[in-house]
Amino acid sequence: MNNSKIAFIGAGNMANSLIRGLLAKGVTPAHIAASDIDPAKLSALAEECGIRTGTAEVVAGDADVLVLAVKPQVMEQVCATLRPLLPPKGTLLISIAAGIPLRSLEAWLGGQQAIVRCMPNTPALVAQGATGLFANAYTSDEQAALAGDILAAVGISCWLDSEEDINAVTALSGSGPAYFFLLMEAMEQAALGMGLNAELARQLTLQTALGAATLAINSDVAPDELRRRVTSPGGTTEAAIRQFESEDLRGIVERALRAAQKRSVELAG
Repeated sequence: MNNSKIAFIGAGNMANSLIRGLLAKGVTPAHIAASDIDPAKLSALAEECGIRTGTAEVVAGDADVLVLAVKPQVMEQVCATLRPLLPPKGTLLISIAAGIPLRSLEAWLGGQQAIVRCMPNTPALVAQGATGLFANAYTSDEQAALAGDILAAVGISCWLDSEEDINAVTALSGSGPAYFFLLMEAMEQAALGMGLNAELARQLTLQTALGAATLAINSDVAPDELRRRVTSPGGTTEAAIRQFESEDLRGIVERALRAAQKRSVELAG
């Protein structure tokens, strides 16, 4: 990865995070370039990160990897700009645009281009992201490994068995942070109703969420076992868990994720 020239088409929040993550992993600024319609974003990146910036035509010219980090609604136009600049084979293209299937990217980019479609999530902004990836048939093993390394610069990257799995990943980890934010919001509100002040309610809620996730990540057992271990018979935790179960929390979560998955399928056409 350190010897590959990586160019970002689009310099929004996700691209910004990836660029900084790659630099933190030891990629030199000389090997990273970025393009964006907003000159202020490019100026900030050039000043703060020391990378090369310019138009899409300029930064794409000698890139080994092009990360397509633009909004889905302008992806076709961006691909039309890039298409004449790409050699028939050789360049790896990584799309992080939601809802754009490989068949569309292949048609817009032409040739036998190696393309990896990704579904990252917003915790990548703090290097704690989770990304699902799927490569087309023209992607070599070396290019797939490179794509995985690039996305792993901001968290974990996981390869999927099929492109359709991206819809499930979107429902689980792509949209997932919002589910936890909603739970945090509900816990805060409940704590306020029980008499805690707002600052304390938020501090304890956030630290509890962080602690639970960290404990689960570092444990050698699954979350169901962790839950059992902290649920004493007849205790306070059991009272709360029983209430969740009686309200069909599991069913609510499944229906919510399936709704997100269905919408992801609809957006992909």
